[in-house]
Amino acid sequence: MAEALLEIKDLKIEATSYPPGEKPQKITIVNGVSLTLEEGKVLGLIGESGAGKSTIGLSAMGYGRGGVRLTGGSIKLNGREMRRAPGKVLRSARGAEVTYVAQSAAAAFNPARKLMDQVIESTVKHKRMSRSEAKARAVDLFTRLGLPDPETFGNRYPHQVSGGQLQRAMTAMALCPKPDLVVFDEPTTALDVTTQLGVLAAIKKAIRDFGVAALYITHDLAVVAQIADDIMVLRGGETVEYGTCDQIINHPQEEYTQDLVSAINVERREHDPDEKPVLTLKEISARYRGLDFDVLKNINMEVQPGTTLAIVGESGSGKSTLARVLTGLLPPHTGEISFDGEVLSPALKGRSWQNLQELQMIYQMADVAMNPRQTVGTIIGRPLEFYFGMKGKEKRKRVIELLDRIELGEEFIDRYPAELSGGQKQRVCIARALAAEPKLIICDEVTSALDPLVAKGILKLLRDLQLKDGVTYIFITHDIAAVREVADTIAVMYQGEVVRYGGKQEVLSPPFDDYTELLMRSVPEMRIGWLEDTLELLEEHLPASAVPEGA
Repeated sequence: MAEALLEIKDLKIEATSYPPGEKPQKITIVNGVSLTLEEGKVLGLIGESGAGKSTIGLSAMGYGRGGVRLTGGSIKLNGREMRRAPGKVLRSARGAEVTYVAQSAAAAFNPARKLMDQVIESTVKHKRMSRSEAKARAVDLFTRLGLPDPETFGNRYPHQVSGGQLQRAMTAMALCPKPDLVVFDEPTTALDVTTQLGVLAAIKKAIRDFGVAALYITHDLAVVAQIADDIMVLRGGETVEYGTCDQIINHPQEEYTQDLVSAINVERREHDPDEKPVLTLKEISARYRGLDFDVLKNINMEVQPGTTLAIVGESGSGKSTLARVLTGLLPPHTGEISFDGEVLSPALKGRSWQNLQELQMIYQMADVAMNPRQTVGTIIGRPLEFYFGMKGKEKRKRVIELLDRIELGEEFIDRYPAELSGGQKQRVCIARALAAEPKLIICDEVTSALDPLVAKGILKLLRDLQLKDGVTYIFITHDIAAVREVADTIAVMYQGEVVRYGGKQEVLSPPFDDYTELLMRSVPEMRIGWLEDTLELLEEHLPASAVPEGA
């Protein structure tokens, strides 16, 4: 048996909670977890939000974020104890022997520095190679990861690339110093299915080519099935099940693991197609300041009351830009938006108080959508005070009701964003939008950071609200499985244009155009070998221009 690169035994991780008016309380986040990872192998860490996945991943670096303390057990990297190692040893290992790919690339990059400088910074600082050698390796990694114009890509700033491209740049940053171990923390969560396909293939190839080991943290079993050798299922900071990828995917033993594997879709109600649309877009085009071309081109669509329009497409297709246009953050260059029978002001500042209340948005990046200095109660309570004048006990009661609806509960009301998992943060953002009691909610990748069971619950919550209150959704996503579940109508976007539009049954039924065919083929299946089979199939049946870069 090969010597373990990473060996964790009986790991215990704790934090301290400070309830208002009470004594500080210790909270056990991880309790007695043990794992072994050999050189060149991949261990997938699976579980719901708050299960301890990211906390365990960070512990491999001897690190506990947000006041978390590694209080028990052993963490050995290359035979060296990390849990009680002095700061000098930890600093020499982090960014060199072990690197990290965070869930939110948007929050991980300095917006004032070029990407190349940030990608190679750790490599040069740790003297793993010279600056010129690091740049050459970065360009090679940009190429492997399917980034555009790899020779000059590093000259861009973070805001000049799409979210998917930024996530891949972060993967390049982690691989650049040739580490022994990479901790991938939901690296494809924010990516559309076609980009995810290329990135997964690139990550898998990099692991094979470079012999790097990896902890791959995700809530998506279909994704981890393509890349992991072994899988650990976690819940509440404890190990539920630990075994080979084949055993966990095809022969799960524990009830919780079986639930993860067998999560199924639910039925939707029918809608009246003759109702007047609540939202209509006519000939919408848009461009960003400083550009002499449109990034949205001739967009026409409508949304019926109490229904869901899903907008699907890869990173850079214009989905989120369209959301900015709808909310008035980016006034359209041409065209008209009508909401509930009223032509909306193109710019946010020209919209009425009622417009602001009735058209809400849930943002993709929960990390950057909340004030880190405000409690959950303050964040959710702000729209209650702003739109309805609620204060004191009345406001607190309503906040607690909203917390219950998103399955968090009253105990979260005094917590800060740093004390929440990624999925919990997103649910708080959903509650904040619901607090305004809107007619239309724009959901921008609202389940992308959630594990399947929690995502299923959130989708059910959104549907229940739709059935009860008649709220309308625009559901922006790259997740075809979610689209199948929530959509009534679908718009497929590519390079700023709508290339396919209609009812769900019509759009998701063949014959497909090349791009929609690619989207459908790129949805991960919970089957070992799906990645290689799909890449081969795409190469055989689709033009080379349609196959994602990096695949």
